[in-house]
Amino acid sequence: MQPTTATAPPAPARPPGPAARRIRALDALRGFALCGILLVNIPQITAMAFGPRPGELHPVRAFLDLAVQERFFPIFSFLFGISFALFLDGAARRSDRPRLLLVRRLIALGLLGAAHQLLHPGEALTPYAIFGLLVLLPATWLPTPLVLAAGGGLTLASVTLASGGLVTIPGLFLLGLAVARLGVPRALEQRTGTLAAVLAVAAPAAAAALWWQYATDPADAHATRIAAAAGLLAAVAYAVTLLLLLRSPLGTALSAVLEPLGRMALTNYLTATLLVVAAAPLLDLRHSLHWGTAMVLALVILTLQTLFSRWWLARFRYGPAEWCLRTVTWWERVPNRR
Repeated sequence: MQPTTATAPPAPARPPGPAARRIRALDALRGFALCGILLVNIPQITAMAFGPRPGELHPVRAFLDLAVQERFFPIFSFLFGISFALFLDGAARRSDRPRLLLVRRLIALGLLGAAHQLLHPGEALTPYAIFGLLVLLPATWLPTPLVLAAGGGLTLASVTLASGGLVTIPGLFLLGLAVARLGVPRALEQRTGTLAAVLAVAAPAAAAALWWQYATDPADAHATRIAAAAGLLAAVAYAVTLLLLLRSPLGTALSAVLEPLGRMALTNYLTATLLVVAAAPLLDLRHSLHWGTAMVLALVILTLQTLFSRWWLARFRYGPAEWCLRTVTWWERVPNRR
């Protein structure tokens, strides 16, 4: 059913065929990151209050600060760097101007993010597009060892000299690009021992950093840096744990939930904002302390998105937003219906 590409001419550029090999573990990991990001985004979108009195936190808020905040955004950023490299490789096989396709893709992503900012100030698509153009694109001309070293150095600096957040994006982008170039994503099935070794180091380091974060007074000048470092270590531990769980008896159930979310990450990221904005007045979330209600809303949204994503992907190759971005990238209508 799939046309061959061995003799396809370099122009006009053609998008990948419907059965282009996906790395399912990355889709699941992306869906996992999306779940955590939603937990953080709901309070941001609705400007929820921090606590009834200065210095007092709601238990759910404390849980988010210690277990969710800064833990999932690094995973998503790292995966963006990987996806950038994989897309460039695929585009290079189908076009003689693959970087032009990347520029078009990033500009479209930035414009979409600018529109998204109207509903969700502080959203991620715009900075992703900007750093993609300023950091990732030039890095495609650099050798992999230099990209890897720069990514590691920038990531370390982002949590030691700065306080994490958006400044972690360039380093994580470059790390993702380098890791993809080294072929790690496509060799994940053969890296169980390596993943276990990484977890053996990352888990105790993340636990120690978490305790340090918990024991540090939020008013301490270094509190935000400690929290950022703890978040980065936890992100590594979370990601590796999930990748190992995908190989366990729980793997099938986890994949069934997380893969559809990850394959339609852009669509789900955008529609989650629309759902939160619509539900916030009904649930009286804005400027409130209804943290439990916010978490229930997140669960409902993720459940609906999982069901919708599974239904949609049974009929179409790409999610609605993914299809639009792909069409703009290739500047032609991309077949979508299965």
